[in-house]
Amino acid sequence: MASPRTITIVALSFALGLFFVFMGTIKLTPRLSKDAYSEMKRAYKSYAKALPGLKKIGISSVLLRKIIGSLEVGCGVVLTLVPGKPKDVANFLLLLVMLAVLFFHQLVGDPLKRYAHALVFGILLTCRLLIARQSEDRPEREDSREEQYLNDQERNKVKQS
Repeated sequence: MASPRTITIVALSFALGLFFVFMGTIKLTPRLSKDAYSEMKRAYKSYAKALPGLKKIGISSVLLRKIIGSLEVGCGVVLTLVPGKPKDVANFLLLLVMLAVLFFHQLVGDPLKRYAHALVFGILLTCRLLIARQSEDRPEREDSREEQYLNDQERNKVKQS
């Protein structure tokens, strides 16, 4: 039977992956929701206006939206379907995207209700990454405890003789 930690990681990976595939698709195409797509276009135009440095390096609002949308779709697919270390890389990239999105919302002065989802999903990504990293470190600690126990037993034998 799978450990609770494994179940948590799998459930978070799957749910977060699907969410980011959905949100990235909304940024890339109007097929899912024309209203949401229009809102994304409007929002990314305001982000590009607030960051004139993007224009100087050749990044328009359309390119910024497509880059972030593509990252979300790609990393969401990895979180949902690909096993192993690539999930942690995708998780980290999505966490960086969420930090950038939070920065954009703060930059243009959006109210909390406009970026609460980014805050919540950033926290969920952080939790998933911490749980995944903790499960990797755990066996080493248990091995260290066993070794320490054996060393303590050997010391006690030496003291008794």
